Amino acid sequence: MGAHVVGYDGFMQFLDLRSFSSIWYWLLLTLAWTSAGRHVLGVPAEIVHRARRAAAEDGGDAGVLLLDWLSLMLPRWQVPPRDGAILLGVAAFVLTSLLVLGFGYGRELAQAAFLLLGPFAALLGLRVRLARRLAPVLAEAHEGRLDTAKAAGAAAAAMSRHRLQAAFLSIMAVAAAAIWGTGWVITHPYGL
Repeated sequence: MGAHVVGYDGFMQFLDLRSFSSIWYWLLLTLAWTSAGRHVLGVPAEIVHRARRAAAEDGGDAGVLLLDWLSLMLPRWQVPPRDGAILLGVAAFVLTSLLVLGFGYGRELAQAAFLLLGPFAALLGLRVRLARRLAPVLAEAHEGRLDTAKAAGAAAAAMSRHRLQAAFLSIMAVAAAAIWGTGWVITHPYGL
C-alpha cells in the first residue's frame, strides 16, 4: 500500500501542474516554436531557400516547385472577411481573458498560456498577411501575366522576410517567457 502511494505521488510530481516550474511547459514552448519555424505557410523552409537561390541563379525548377507548393497551400490561408472577424473576436476574447486572469489576478497558468498563445496569435496574423500578399503574385503567374521565375523570386523573397520576422518573434517570445517564468519561480518558490 505504501509503495502504491509513493508511486502515485512520484507520478503526480512528474506531471507537476504548475506551469513555470514544470518541464512540460518549457518542452511545449520549445517544441511549438521549433515546429513553427520549419515551414512558411505550410511550405518547407528548404523549398523556399532553394527557390530563392534559384531566382538568384536564374534557375527555374525550384521556382516552379515553390509555386506548386503555394498553389496547394495558399487557399488554406484565405480567410473570408466574416470568418476573419469572428476569428479575431474569439482570439481577442481568449487572449484578453488570459491577460486579465494571469496578470490582473496573478494566476500562473493563465500567465503561462498567454505567454505561449499571445506570440502565436501575432504569428498567425503575420501568416495571414503574407498569404494575402502572395495570392496576387500566384494568380498573375498562373494567368501568364508574370514570368514564373520572377513570381517565384518575389514569393521566395517575401517568404524569406517572413521567416526572419517569425524567427525574431520566436526569440522574443521565448526570452519573454523565460524572463517572466524565472521571476515567477524566484518570487513564488513553492508555487504559491
